[in-house]
Formats: sequence, structure tokens, C-alpha cells
Amino acid sequence: MRAKLALPLALIAALSVTATACQSSAGDGAADSDARNTPSAASGAADYNPTAYDKLRDGGTYTTAGTFDDQGNPFNVNSTLAATRVWSWYNANAITFSPTGDVQYNPDYFSDVKVSVKGGDQRVTLTINKKATFNDGTPIDWTAIKATWKANNGSDKAYAAATTEGYEQITKVTRGKDDKQAVIAFKGVYASWPALFSTFLHPKAAKVDNFNKAYVKKAHPEWGAGPYTVGKWDTHSGNVTFVRNAKWWGKKGKLDKRTYVNLESAAAVNAFKNGQLDYVSASDAESLKQLKGLKGTEIRSGGSPFVYSLRFNTKSSVLGDKTVRKAIQESVDRAQIAKIQFQGLDYKEPLPGSVLFYSFQKGYEDNVSAVLKHSPDQAKKELDAAGWKPGSDGVREKGGKKLELGYTLLGDEALGKATAGALTAMLKPVGVRLVIKKAAESDFAGVVNERKFDLIVSGNRSMDPFGARSLCELYCSDRESNLTGAGSPALDKEIRATADVPGLDEQGAAANKVERKALRNYALLPLFSGPSTYSVKKDLANVGATMFYSPLPETVGWKK
Repeated sequence: MRAKLALPLALIAALSVTATACQSSAGDGAADSDARNTPSAASGAADYNPTAYDKLRDGGTYTTAGTFDDQGNPFNVNSTLAATRVWSWYNANAITFSPTGDVQYNPDYFSDVKVSVKGGDQRVTLTINKKATFNDGTPIDWTAIKATWKANNGSDKAYAAATTEGYEQITKVTRGKDDKQAVIAFKGVYASWPALFSTFLHPKAAKVDNFNKAYVKKAHPEWGAGPYTVGKWDTHSGNVTFVRNAKWWGKKGKLDKRTYVNLESAAAVNAFKNGQLDYVSASDAESLKQLKGLKGTEIRSGGSPFVYSLRFNTKSSVLGDKTVRKAIQESVDRAQIAKIQFQGLDYKEPLPGSVLFYSFQKGYEDNVSAVLKHSPDQAKKELDAAGWKPGSDGVREKGGKKLELGYTLLGDEALGKATAGALTAMLKPVGVRLVIKKAAESDFAGVVNERKFDLIVSGNRSMDPFGARSLCELYCSDRESNLTGAGSPALDKEIRATADVPGLDEQGAAANKVERKALRNYALLPLFSGPSTYSVKKDLANVGATMFYSPLPETVGWKK
């Protein structure tokens, strides 16, 4: 559950630029100036009004735009970031991370944690809070940890697990001194183990049919636990409301209600301006202009553990040819795409070189630059050599087939249209025709999970700082979570071998080396990360640009 599929490009927000924005009017001097002024790393700052629990007042509501996703089980391969966020409001948040990625154990779930290594093998002992109980009365004990491991370790292929990484390195989960203690035995050392049990499943939810189907457009509050539970889950409107959970044993939630209202991005901005929402994304120039200076609100902006990438469906007819994929990537001017994204935001970052680590993190390496250079002229030569010859209309042909590709554009926002137009303009001189195929924002999960695309831009958000453990999730050829379908059994073997490298630094170095090989499949091209920018009502605490931090639900509220 490390790297969660985030939003399609259309949902980031609207930006009032035209498709011709990809054509730079600046000369080389301006480009050199931009390069000199670009920072060496993306922003690693957090901005969320951190406030202690006892400084928050009791009561109030917290309302944002959002909804549940088709697949609400965050361990499932078809789950997205939206599902993970909703899940966290009525299920366990047992392990979280600070904004910079330090591990934090929640004593309401794990009263003690011990990690030891003997004979080269790691053992983790989790002592579970004696009061911890699922909402249906089932004690939270070692069987929940075992059930979560079993559902995700890959031993039963019937489970559509998002990732088996780490879970497959566990040899057994056993009862400790009593039912309230789980002993987890690993083969070798798995330093990023906290990411495996940041939340966990009710043993009933971990049964294969329930794991795959029970949370499809449904909630199961009886299998949940935490300071809040489901108040209303409206499948017609898509709205969700959480209320205080009378069965919670820890610090009570400060809010009376937490509500998600199903609104698209433009509507959400207007709803915030009208006072109907307490928090909204302001990550583009137009919305930022509308939201700045509103009475009783403030802009909170910081870094972003996101990376948005251009993904290639290698199972589509033309994109099965690696030469074509490489030529397209060489033709894409990533700097111009970033300029479109950040226009009017007063923000700059280096082009992302990895989907594992971010440039503000220790262990980051620019793996993209090691395997790819922006060179449309080189792309033309490679397509010529591969037999793709320009036709009378300038579009290349081979064996009677046009070099024509679909680009899936979700939603109707100006920013998405501008990016689609920019890519079309970049590929046309090389002899590649891009055909824009529109789809509704709500179709996002189905489009990507069922590979109903040739090319698409979508993002991943890292839910923890352990970049190396998402290597297989993103690049293994036998994983559904690898949306491009690229890879090979030989590369899969190298990818999986990195999990056996002890120590986070050493594992990170090994993962970077293998990612460079994976990027040579030319099926995924990181484009940008960008800032996290929000407009927020001033007294709302522990909400905003949190980086790796996910504030516990009971700590979100209004300052006294």
C-alpha cells in the first residue's frame, strides 16, 4: 500500500492557458536563466497549522470535496488514493509518519513495538492495546495481523492485492505471550516493515471474497475501528459523513462530523468561496487567484510526495514496439509540461528523475536522465531505422499502419486540455499523431485499472517514505498495479532481489540501479511533482500540506 494511484491530470485543477503554451517564445538565454534559477530539489516543506490536541475545541464539522471510490479496500489493487483517505476515517491508523518520514506508533493500537535481528532474520513483536476492539465486538489481536499478512503475501493468487512487497518476506505470524501480541518473523531484514501494518484488516474482511468485493461502493463500519465511524454513506450522491464512534477507547474525536461532498474541482472552488467547504485544493493559477485573500481563510502550501507520469499501454498495438515508446519519450519536452503546470504558482522544481524517491529525500537519484535525453531529432532517426516512414500527411506509416495513438483526457478542465495540446504539438513534428479521447473524471479508476488507454497522465502519492518497496508494485511485469504492462521475468527477478538487501540506504541504492533498467522499457515517463497548495479556513488545525504525515482523525479540528 506504499504508492497509491492518485488523481488523473484533469483533477489537479484548471489552468487558463492554451494548447500552444508548449511553444516557447523565449530564447536560449531565457532557458539558461530558468535552469540557473531552478532549485536543486523539490520543496520538502510542510504547512498544515500543527496544533496540540488540548488546544482544539470540542465540536464542529469539517467538510471537503471528495467521495468514496469504487474499490474501498486500500489493500486491493484497484484502490486509489481517494479510497485510502476515506478508509482512514473509520479504520485503524496504527502507524503513521512525521512530515519528514519518521515512524510514529499509535499507542491506541500498538502499546509496544520491539524489533530484533537474530541470525540475519528480523522479528517484530507488536503488543496490541488491551482495549482495542473492532466495532462488531471482535477483539483486535494477533489474528488481525496474521489475516492482513495472509491476504497480501501472494500465496493465494485469488487475492487482488495491490502489492505483496514485504508481506512475502514474512515467514510466519504467531501468537505471542497472549492473544494481544503478534510476533512477525521475516526472512532476512525488512527495514521498511512499518508500512506493512500502518492499518490492518478485520479477519472477516481478509477473506478472499470480502477482500475483493465487499468494499466495492460499500462501507463496512462493523469491521472498522477508530474515533469515527460511518454516519451516512450515500451511494446516490456520493456524499459521505463520519460521526464520533461510541465504541472508541482512545481520545475522542474533536469533531462532531466529518463530511465529504461529491464535487468536481471547479465546483469545489465555488463551494469554498461560498463558505460550504472548509478546505479546497488551490494548486493552479486560476483557482489560486480566486481563493487568495478570502476573509477568514489562508493559503497553505508545501511540498508534495506525488509524481505524475506519462504512462504507455504496452499491450496496445503500436505501443508494443519499444522503439516507438522511446521515440515518443525523446520527443516530450518535460520542461515545457512543467512550465504549463506551474504557470502562475511562483514555484519551481527540478524535473523528477524517479517514481521511487523525491529530490528532497535522502537516496534520491536522477534515474531518468541516466537513460533518456530530450531529442526529437534522435527520435526521428530511430523511427526511420525501424521502418516508420513519413506519409504524405506527415504521419508515419509502417506495414499499412499509421503511427496514431490515443491520449485519454479525463474531465474538461483547461489544464488537462493544455497538456494534451502540448503533447500533440510535440509529437506532430516527429510524425506521431495524437488523438485526444475524452472520458469523464469518474471513469478514471476503470480506465487505468482496465488499461483502456494508449497514453495517459496519472499520478502516485507515496503513503510512506520507503521508496524502494514500491519498485515491484510499479515495474514488475506480473503485477496488475503495473499499469503499463511493461517488463520481463528476468527484470522481475532483479526487482524482487532488492527486497533482500538489508538496510534502507543499501536497498535504496539497489532499487535506483534496477529502476534505471526498468525505465529503459520506455513505458513510464515521470513529468512533475508540484506543490501541495490549499485554501483553508484559518482556525482549522492539522490540515494542509502534510508531506508524509497523515494526522490522526481525532487530532483534526478547530482551534479554541
